[in-house]
This record gives sequence, structure tokens and C-alpha cells, in this order.
Amino acid sequence: MTRRIAMISDHASPLAILGGVDAGGQNVYVNQLSCQLAELGYEVDVFTRWDDARLPRVIEWRERIRVVHIQAGPVGMLHKEDLLDHIPEFAENTVEFMQSERMPYSIVHANFWFSGMVAMEIKRELGIPFAITFHALGRIRRQFQGANDRFPRQRELIEEEIARMADGLIAECPQDREDLVRLYDADPAKITIVPCGANLQHFHPIDQLLARQILNLNKHDRTILVVGRMVPRKGIDTVIESLSVLKDKYDTRASLIVVGGESDRPDPKKTPEIGRLQKIARKLRVHKQINWAGRHGPENLKYYYNAADIFVSTPWYEPFGLTPVESMACGTPVIGSNVGGIKYSVVDGKTGYLVPACDPETLAERLIEIFNNRKLLQYFSENGLERVKYYFTWPKVANAMVNLYEKIIANSLSQDQIYSHKISLFNLSFERIIRTMQDSLDLLRIPMVNAAGAITKAIDGGAKILICGAGGSISETRHFARELMSRFAYPDRRTTSVLPLTTDPANLSICSEDLCYEDIFSRQIEAFGRAGDVLIVVSSNGMSPAVMRALAVAREKGLLTVGFYGGNGGKAVEMTNIPLCVPSHSPEHIEEVHLHLIHTMCEMIEKEFISQSTETRNLTPTRAKM
Repeated sequence: MTRRIAMISDHASPLAILGGVDAGGQNVYVNQLSCQLAELGYEVDVFTRWDDARLPRVIEWRERIRVVHIQAGPVGMLHKEDLLDHIPEFAENTVEFMQSERMPYSIVHANFWFSGMVAMEIKRELGIPFAITFHALGRIRRQFQGANDRFPRQRELIEEEIARMADGLIAECPQDREDLVRLYDADPAKITIVPCGANLQHFHPIDQLLARQILNLNKHDRTILVVGRMVPRKGIDTVIESLSVLKDKYDTRASLIVVGGESDRPDPKKTPEIGRLQKIARKLRVHKQINWAGRHGPENLKYYYNAADIFVSTPWYEPFGLTPVESMACGTPVIGSNVGGIKYSVVDGKTGYLVPACDPETLAERLIEIFNNRKLLQYFSENGLERVKYYFTWPKVANAMVNLYEKIIANSLSQDQIYSHKISLFNLSFERIIRTMQDSLDLLRIPMVNAAGAITKAIDGGAKILICGAGGSISETRHFARELMSRFAYPDRRTTSVLPLTTDPANLSICSEDLCYEDIFSRQIEAFGRAGDVLIVVSSNGMSPAVMRALAVAREKGLLTVGFYGGNGGKAVEMTNIPLCVPSHSPEHIEEVHLHLIHTMCEMIEKEFISQSTETRNLTPTRAKM
């Protein structure tokens, strides 16, 4: 039975336009997480408040995803600060909808404290366990906003109750976890850190001059970018003030692009915060340096991120902050406030800089350092992109979330349900790997044929095969080498000269201790590799420094390189003659498909040998391993 997830997001619909006061990171979070869960085989219903009478109650939004509009108060827009009185109606109507469904929900994922109230009622009425991502905490918000915080005081007590009743608490960063424990006495055993991600299909490096040309921007300007909701806590005034410091203290003129607001064209009447910021800019006489770009979706945002030299995010507080991660995914360095999730996603001095909030002097100092050092900018750019790919992608987020869901579901079941749960989990596991296998079949059919032919041709010419892999892929490389050196399925076929670079403890120990771990393969390639030889690399993410150095040396020495990777293959793809990328971000699925591809490759090579030999033409396989 396919799992069904109820995603509760009271005020933040996955359909909403980004950049407005009540449309921001949570909308993206719900949107992207739901899509990734559907990719993994789950069915997702997103329950959100019905705020537009033109929309139907239920929308079949994507394959395996529905958006269910729940009436709570008048059908129309309301600010989230005014929703509390309507949440009981939201909960009642959601429970009624769930009871009318033929298929039960396995778990509820609540987003924000209002949704947590709804999830508590669902748990009381229907017994469905729930996890919650708060996205922001009332006590933190009040600490920074004081009397300007329009949420009712009872929010904090309600959040305490939600934290006690929830089956799982999702912290978006270490600071979020610390705040839950310190301020809400949350049980640490309930808390799992799962960050947000960047959609690498939307956000990726683009040539800066091309991006500026598309946006009609001056190609020579030193350009700073700010993206976000137009509210005071985002600290955009600090960025504007830093322009004045750059001008007066460093004699440097920089352009600032501000993306966000309630309309496509900036309108102070629709977005009062824009009007406040424009007054500050005029007072400081930097208003001519600012481009107010209005709100934009991902299809345009990627050009803004890539057009900028530096992205700046200086909020007073930030539970996570998606925009710095999206910027790094585009290869644009980030200067961010040393707060909340930003100090988790941005590594000070490696992917950008962290600065105190509300400190335009320090911000200007860091801006001028990057502007005046192109090598530093490039260093930050490369490290930021690598960090995003390793930690902050939506497939990784979804896999971590699924692990949490399944743990919560298993803990909530009776003995009879546990048995049914295990059967369901078994079925789901096979459905997912079968889907990955099918996707790999469609994508890799021709590259596999090309790779097998190139390897066979190299062997016929007297070449050696060198094989390496890092981490969990080491066992696969050894398996691959053994099959090629001896035989896979056909008896008496001629052997091949294969050198696995992961089997000699002395070489591995000497390289890792006397040199550095990154050299364990490259030094062996320098010693044994010759032009015309083949280097086969197995790596689930294509980001291992040891693998990257091995590929670099192989390229210098003229070896043919074949790589078994996962996802988009990381940087290794650019250095590999024939990359074979399994279309998945699940390490276990990538490894399983890799093993199947290895067996397939061995059989393809053997059959080529058999077809070349008249003496062995009638031989049949001795074992079936496919």
C-alpha cells in the first residue's frame, strides 16, 4: 500500500507567488518537499487555507500530489497574524475531509504553529501521528520584534503544547534545535535536524555576462543582490546603509538589486516596506544605485543570482534562510548575518562571510574585501556550490524526512499494524528501486554500450584497466576488478590486466599518512597508468577529493576515463570521458544500480571477447548473475 502524507501548511500554499509578505520560504519548502516525496513514491495531500474563490477545493497539482483548499474564515486573503480565530474551523474541516477519504493517511507533517494546532486535533480525532517544522518560533520572534510582533501572546504556550504532543520535531539547523530545547523544554530525543534545500534544476551556475545581458544590467558594475520578503526583520536597510559606507569610506560605488514585494513592479503602496527603504536610500543619497526589481519566481531568480557578484542576507534572525543556499547553488558567494540557519549554511571564510546583524560598517568591509580580490570570490564560489551539492539539495532533504516519517509511523503502530507496515515498507522499497532501474535503463542504454565498446577496444590494444572508488563504493570496485580479471559468466575467456587501486593496504597507508588522503589514487595512477589505459571510477556523488585528483592525473596522462556516478555526477562528470550517472539521489539505490551496471558491463565485455574468438563461439554461461 502506498503511503499517504498529509502536509498541513495553513497560510503558505505551494501554488503561491514568491516574494510577498506572506509568501516566502515556507511556500518553497512545502512545494519542493512535496514534489520530492512524490518522486519517492509517496502520495501527498497539501492542506492549505482557501484564500482564492477562483480556485477549486481540490487541485490535482502534480502526479501523486493534490492541493486541498480548506475553508477557514472568509474565502480570501488574510494576513497570517489574523488567522488564530479561524484555526478551529480549519481543523474541523480538515478532519472531515480526511474522514471522507477512502485511503487513510500514514502521517501528518505540520508547517508553522497554526498547522501544529490542526495536527494536534487530527491526532486526537483520528490517531494519526505528526511531525512539525515550526519555520519560526514565537519566543525568538518576540525577542527581536518586541511590540511590533502582531501574533497573539498565547502563541508561545500553544507552541509548547505542540512540542509536547508532536511525535517528531524537525529543526532546520543546529540553532533551531538549541532554541527548541532551551526555550520550549522540547525532548531532544524527538528532534531531528533536516535542513532546507536548493532546487539544482532551477538554480545552477550561468555565465555572469549572459545573465546580465538577459536582465539588461550593466556588465561592468560591482553588483550586490538581495532577495526576500519585504519586511523589516530581513535587514535590507543594513545593506542600503552599507552602500553609503562603501561610497564614503572606500570610495567605491556598487549597485544593489532588490528582488521582492507584493507586485511584479515595485509599488510602495502595495508593499509599504519598499517605501520605507526608499526613504532611507534617498536620505543617504544612494537611491540611484538601487534597482527595485519587484517579485520574481525561480525561472527569473536564477538570472539575478548569477548576475550578482555577491549575495547579501542580513536579517535580525532567520530560522533557516533559503536564499543564501540558492545563491551558493548558482556559484555566487554569500555575506550573511551570523544568526540562525545562515550561520549553518554559510561557512565563514570558506563559502562567504558571516557578519553581525545591523552592522553596515562590517558588511561594507567584507564587501570591499571580495570586490578587490577576484581569487577570493572564485574560491567562495566554488566552495559554496560544492557545499550545497553535498548538504542542501531537496532529494537529500526528502530522504532524511522519509527516514523520520517511517520511524514515527513504526513507533505509533500496534503489533498487527507493525507487520502490515513492514510489508508496506518492503513493497515501497522495491517500487523505488524498480523505478530507478527503469529510469537508468532509459538514460544509460547508449552510454553503457559506448563504454563497453571503448573498454574492450582498449583491452584489445594491450591497455590496463585501473579501478578506484571512495567510501562505500570501494567494495564495488573490488568486485568489478575481480569479475574483469577472472571471469563473469563465460568460461575460458582470456583474462584482462586489471589493477584495483583500493586493495593494497601498504599503498593506501603510505599515501594517506606520508602525503594526504586525497592522493591515495592519483599517486598510483602516476606510477602505473600509461596513455591508452582505462581508469574506471565508482562514486555515488562524484565529489570525493581523492576521485577528483585521480581523474585529473588520468586526464594529464592520457587515460580513457569511465565513471559510475549518481545524480548529476558532481564535478567528476566534467572530467570523465564517459560518465554513467544513475538518476537518483538515494545512496543505497545508486549503489544497487551500480552493482547491476557493473555486472552488465562485465557481460557486455565478455560477449565481445566471445564474438571475436572462433574457438569459443559455442560456449554458454556457467552461472546466471543478472
